[in-house]
Amino acid sequence: MQDNATEVTAAGIARLAGVGRAAVSNWRRRHADFPKPVGGTETSPAFALAEVESWLRHQGKLAEVPLRERVWQQLVGHPEGPATALVHAGCVLLLIHDRPTVWLELGAVSDERLAARLPATLEQVITPRFGVAQKRGVHTSPAARAVHTASAEQGVHSPTDVRGVHTPTDVRAASAVNESGGVNTAEAVNTPPGVHARHPAPGVHTAPAPPPVHSSASVHTNPAAPAVHSPPAASSVHTPPPAPSVHTPLTAPPVHTQPAVHTPTGPALLPSVPLLRGVAELAAEMGARQAYEFLVGRHLDANPRQYTLTPAELARLMGDLAGPARTVLDPACGTGALLRAVPVRGAREVERDDSERELYGQDSAPELAALTALRLALQGQNVVRTAVGDTLRSDAYPGLRVDVVLCHPPFNERNWGHDELAYDARWEYGFPARNESELAWVQHALARLKEGGTAVLLMPPAAASRRSGRRIRADLLRRGALRAVIALPVGAAPPYNIPLHLWVLRRPDKAPAQPEVLLADTGTVAEHTGRGGLDWEAVRTAVLDAWRPFERAGTAVERPGVARAVPVIELLDDDVDLAPARHLPPATAGDGEQLSDVRERLGETLRLTVDLTPPAPAGPTEGQPGRWPLITIGELARGGALVMRTGGNGGHARVPVLTDHDVVAGTAPSGSLPESDEEAVRVAAGDVVVPVLGGGSVARVVDDVTAGAVLGRSLVLLRPDPAALDPWFLAGFLRGTANNRQASSYASTSTRLDVRRLQLPRLPLDEQRRYGARFRALAEFEEALRHAGRLGGQLVRGMYDGLTDGTVAPD
Repeated sequence: MQDNATEVTAAGIARLAGVGRAAVSNWRRRHADFPKPVGGTETSPAFALAEVESWLRHQGKLAEVPLRERVWQQLVGHPEGPATALVHAGCVLLLIHDRPTVWLELGAVSDERLAARLPATLEQVITPRFGVAQKRGVHTSPAARAVHTASAEQGVHSPTDVRGVHTPTDVRAASAVNESGGVNTAEAVNTPPGVHARHPAPGVHTAPAPPPVHSSASVHTNPAAPAVHSPPAASSVHTPPPAPSVHTPLTAPPVHTQPAVHTPTGPALLPSVPLLRGVAELAAEMGARQAYEFLVGRHLDANPRQYTLTPAELARLMGDLAGPARTVLDPACGTGALLRAVPVRGAREVERDDSERELYGQDSAPELAALTALRLALQGQNVVRTAVGDTLRSDAYPGLRVDVVLCHPPFNERNWGHDELAYDARWEYGFPARNESELAWVQHALARLKEGGTAVLLMPPAAASRRSGRRIRADLLRRGALRAVIALPVGAAPPYNIPLHLWVLRRPDKAPAQPEVLLADTGTVAEHTGRGGLDWEAVRTAVLDAWRPFERAGTAVERPGVARAVPVIELLDDDVDLAPARHLPPATAGDGEQLSDVRERLGETLRLTVDLTPPAPAGPTEGQPGRWPLITIGELARGGALVMRTGGNGGHARVPVLTDHDVVAGTAPSGSLPESDEEAVRVAAGDVVVPVLGGGSVARVVDDVTAGAVLGRSLVLLRPDPAALDPWFLAGFLRGTANNRQASSYASTSTRLDVRRLQLPRLPLDEQRRYGARFRALAEFEEALRHAGRLGGQLVRGMYDGLTDGTVAPD
């Protein structure tokens, strides 16, 4: 069913038709029958999706709106915003996932009846999955608490996780911190389940949360982003909780915040019904979990300023450092990527039902906590509980003790609760200074661990050396709580301009006989090739090769410049500086034998560049026309001479991704995309890949080594029919400067290439191959020059290092 009220922007129209935004502007000017705006602003108008779809089809520019695109446009055009729409869609997809036959019966009724009947049906799924609201001050049995606190499971990566939204100060004044670390909020007192005093907005209903100061691990939200709340379930609908045997956790700690998801009311669901029908159709096509991953991943990717994704490989590394676990907590969970990264305990555990695992999460942003819960619920049957609230001020699980804590806390937060939490029992290693919020998170993580449990936190490098935190660092060292500090390369995670650290901590069960701390620096083991271009496999290998022997034996073999087990006594000076680079012996970058090898390879490469130097250019031959008849890429695509694809927004995390930086630099696939089940575009040998941003004249023919990689963002793939087009001929003419200029549009801060407007001469295939052979020789010469530049830089850097550290003599 098409929703006539759904609106779409010019950018959305461009995506529907597979053109640039400039083409949409031209259509508006040149076609009097183009649909008129129905909303938006003068500079950013919105159009009715149904009218746009009809016009595009009538003009022959669109045969059918793809189902994914139609559902996405319905979601972004939702009157309550995409966050609310995602929550409603997630609730229905969970119903489809758990009780598919029930939805088939519901979907046959009218929109009004569906909206009226849906809350009671959703309640039967949401209550067992996420629990029911609990009145403050009412003591319940462990079984009831288990049902109350159960939330749904399993995070995504991707992406990534999300940082919480800061709430105004006036909300802060409404809460009083109790002795156990929870927050008593006036509006939550004596409020029965399903009925709440305030209903901010449709979507997710949560109890009024104390001021969120923290953020979550994988995705960080902009503080200016509005929070999304949803109304409670209809008070007339009361579904009894299931038996405690359903998703009953192994432990039942008290919870001081409400479950993240509540059933939306019928009136709140009514505007979402067209979207929900489309979502159900999408689930029938690709599965409920995959459909939700596609929508959430697209939403995160469409809001890059609001959400900053943490690489999936970083979450995987943190999970590997923590090791297998049955109970896991992420106190700043965001979208749950870190929770999902912890491996299952042993091969025997793999064969068991995953429901034995317990995953706990908390986030200050209500809409993100709800999205996380729904994503995790669609991932599996683990016992997962997510809660809304500021973890430091209002810990949802004060009695919880887990095997593993993973966390990416917010950095440099001064308003983390310093004044209110001065006497909190969690500060076992010292009361953190106002500017040491990260050390507050470290101690919170340790307080939630069982004896011998492990915590891994992503930390800013300043936390290892600031003087204001030296006493806490010293106590962590003396008592054996801090086990390792690992410096990551620049660009590993946001903020991308600093080398972040990983801290590995243990809840001390006994004092080590000869206490040592592992200090590692991976900045030199992986070549950084731009944002998203880190060699994560090299980083992961270096870290785990140092950590695993240290974890078993309490010491490790020294690797100059990379890793060293440092006695604690060496670090307990006036500064207690834990920056790894300050305690590692220098790497032997200036080793004479290595430098001789680099010099020899450089000489071979330079000789190769001489052999590959192009001959002197010849003028046009007699009878050759001054100008060829031209044809555009768009015309070739419509005629079937080539297939055109654009880079995706997600894919499987462990598949290498060819980025625009890789194409420009001529390097191997080095990127990653937010993990999702969206179908990825794979490149094949003979494809031509073109970056669309940056204004450079670049085109790359995919070779056998690169084949199989996933096409990254800001890239367009052209797959020529070998019977009609030579790939090297195609790539060579696409690199022409004049060709790129006429096909580019220019904004104040960027240049975008409309690949459809690029032109080729109409030449027979034999003539194409003549040109293609010359273009291929030029590409080989270009690659030899690049390689020579890299070797030359390596030789110069090694000589400087060798001369300065004494491993190379000056004569």
